[in-house]
Amino acid sequence: MTYSLNEICGRIGGWFEGDGSILIQGVNTLDDATCDEITFAEESRYYEKVSQGRAAAIIVAEGFPDLPGRNLVRVSNPRFAFMQIMEMFVAPFEVTGVHPDATVADGAVLAEAVSVGASAVVADQASIGARSFIEPGAYIGTDVSIGEDCYIGANAVLMKGTQLGNRVVIHAGATIGGEGFGFVWLNDHHHKVPQLGSVQIGDDVEIGCNSCVDRATMGLTRIRRGTKIDNQVHIAHNNDIGEDVIIAGQFGSSGSVTIGNQAIFGGKACIADHLSVGEKACVGGASVIIKDVEPGAVVFGMPAQPKRQTFQELAYLKRLPSLAKTVKAQEKELKRLQELVAELASKLPQE
Repeated sequence: MTYSLNEICGRIGGWFEGDGSILIQGVNTLDDATCDEITFAEESRYYEKVSQGRAAAIIVAEGFPDLPGRNLVRVSNPRFAFMQIMEMFVAPFEVTGVHPDATVADGAVLAEAVSVGASAVVADQASIGARSFIEPGAYIGTDVSIGEDCYIGANAVLMKGTQLGNRVVIHAGATIGGEGFGFVWLNDHHHKVPQLGSVQIGDDVEIGCNSCVDRATMGLTRIRRGTKIDNQVHIAHNNDIGEDVIIAGQFGSSGSVTIGNQAIFGGKACIADHLSVGEKACVGGASVIIKDVEPGAVVFGMPAQPKRQTFQELAYLKRLPSLAKTVKAQEKELKRLQELVAELASKLPQE
């Protein structure tokens, strides 16, 4: 995969200073890029690194200082432009068809250009849309529906009745549609609640490695269009997650949680059951949500509360040792004064 600098500029809409005919064979960091790779520098403070580096070309901001002798490509947003260039070097999936070692049930329906890897299993009545790619060892259960241009990673599991839209990415080891965690105490033991629902995932959703999305107790667990979920995330039964939500690693939700569109969650955040997080809310990493979060709110802490309030409390908490010393000194002084008053009082003439 080789492109001329002219071709790259045509893709990102920038203009270059230098030799547009040079060939670019890859992308790399500013420190490590070699003479056939392209990199980027967002700010002028990287001027020295750019001047001393070996990169064939550098994507820079429009106001970046001139650097004669280097191939600079000027754009308004270097980071986004570089991301577009990275996309040019992503190798497309090669259509391989059904591997001889894969197991595809007679009642399964595969559209055109579907690939199924070695040791993958596609169960009866499952359907897979055009150009979808199933990696080795994946399991596609009964009645599972997968849309077009989807990617199912190695050893991922899609349990019975799971529904995927188009362009959904499920990374390696993820389990979609496993049983939700539901038990009630009955006399002397925990009695299991049947988990009879399923999971519905919208278009352009991405779910990271070893994440779990539980099927609903009844009805649906929903993840709506465009949401991106990191590795090792747990989405519990009957959650309803809105569009374009961002969820970082090791997040965990309890049952029947509702999350509004474009909400953001830092890593290790968690939510108690039957709560809602409003649209465009932002929840800091490792925060514990024990009450509803309003739309647009920024919360942080254990328990989660407005970010400003949490930071104020943390600042006071940091001062506690010195405040304790001050209080102890004041108590000592107060005791001395009380003793002095008592001594003076004892010397006063008695009526």
